[in-house]
Amino acid sequence: MATLPTYTFNPGPAAVYPEVRQYLADAFEEGWLSVPHRSERFTALVRHCLDQARLKLNIPQDYTILFTSSATECWEILAQSLTPRRSFHLYNGSFGQKWFDYARALRPGCTGLRFDINDVPDPATLPFNPEETDLVCLTQNETSTATQLRDQFILNTFNRLGPALLAVDATSSLGGLALKFIKADVWYGSVQKCLGLPAGLGIMVLSPRAVARAREVGDNAHYNSLNGMVKQMLNYQTTHTPNVLGIYLLSRVLQAREPIKTIAPHLAERAQKLYDYFEQVQPLGLRPLIDNTEARSTTVIGLQGPAALIEEMKRRARDEAGLQLGSGYGDHKATSLRIANFPAVPDAAFEALVQFFEKIRNEEVAR
Repeated sequence: MATLPTYTFNPGPAAVYPEVRQYLADAFEEGWLSVPHRSERFTALVRHCLDQARLKLNIPQDYTILFTSSATECWEILAQSLTPRRSFHLYNGSFGQKWFDYARALRPGCTGLRFDINDVPDPATLPFNPEETDLVCLTQNETSTATQLRDQFILNTFNRLGPALLAVDATSSLGGLALKFIKADVWYGSVQKCLGLPAGLGIMVLSPRAVARAREVGDNAHYNSLNGMVKQMLNYQTTHTPNVLGIYLLSRVLQAREPIKTIAPHLAERAQKLYDYFEQVQPLGLRPLIDNTEARSTTVIGLQGPAALIEEMKRRARDEAGLQLGSGYGDHKATSLRIANFPAVPDAAFEALVQFFEKIRNEEVAR
């Protein structure tokens, strides 16, 4: 059997909190794997999980929190339940593109705009008509390109919406950044990134305006129609047999972790140190994938270099230092690395990462 790496920087499924091992044992011993999902015990678990999410992630009390199977499922839910006409999609990478493709398959009138990974578009010039668009869709943290749209961009977009709603994919930032939930109508993500859990559970957060719009649209034709999901969550239940284990693990992780106001600054500081290192040192020519500092992600750090060097670094990091580096994705798959700066990745892992590259650099200098 292959030796597992000491630390993984894979951006998803990513590192899990080490405590999850005990939580899994507890779930088995406490009978959570067989608990009926209409029981009082389950509804008490959901209530506790949502309370912890509001407390630790700073989600407003009047926003509705729902469980899905994944962030991918959220694409379909939003198209079905909030998009009777069309949505507009702004994207610069694979996951934003896929969201657009999913939406367009259900609503052929959807439109989109692709922008360069080093650009930050002007919200005032985004080509959508608020009167004719149901949903404006942003990928706040694009995992594939290691880019990020900052708070001010989201706020400026929100301010020109008119009757349209704003939906934000925060899959690789939910639980890592201090998101301003009141500046959008829909936020969603998955637990296998910044929340430090195994894959299999998604989270959707809805503003009161989004809940009201779902009622106006009136979609009730699907098991995951928003109206049904919201109605069931009033009783802390779901429309289908849910991932009870995932909800249990999420409640435990949220209860144990620090608030986002503590986590987010630490991740930002750690990211800046790593960006500074690769800008200044550039070991063997590796440098940040994103040149524009205003477009760089805090939670997914991209590095670029020749394809042969990328493969060599992944191999040597694994074999010599026990570090699993994240591969590139999409258009940048062969010529980039991605480093997950998620809360479950300990500081010791980043120290080991820099030590590895320093060793490589010193070897090169000595030749």
